[in-house]
Amino acid sequence: MADRYDLRIAKTAEKDLRGLIPKHFKQVVTKLFSLCTNPRPQDHKQLKGYEGGYRVDQGEYRILYTIDDSLKLIDVFRVGKRNDDEVYENL
Repeated sequence: MADRYDLRIAKTAEKDLRGLIPKHFKQVVTKLFSLCTNPRPQDHKQLKGYEGGYRVDQGEYRILYTIDDSLKLIDVFRVGKRNDDEVYENL
């Protein structure tokens, strides 16, 4: 079995998730949990100007996170609409 990563969700991302309608919440959370077994899925991209930061899309939402391979930890710090630059504010 592949190494599993722990998932930590920052308060900012938790607040973002609470604002989602149930259908989108389920889609995004399913993607979040899939990162535990595959932190670098095929569609992930490295964030420019944010060391160790990545983004992955799920439907119309974007998940921003960091990966710590030594601790086997994924830190999710923002979730937001893909077409809304607000998700990148305050990085």
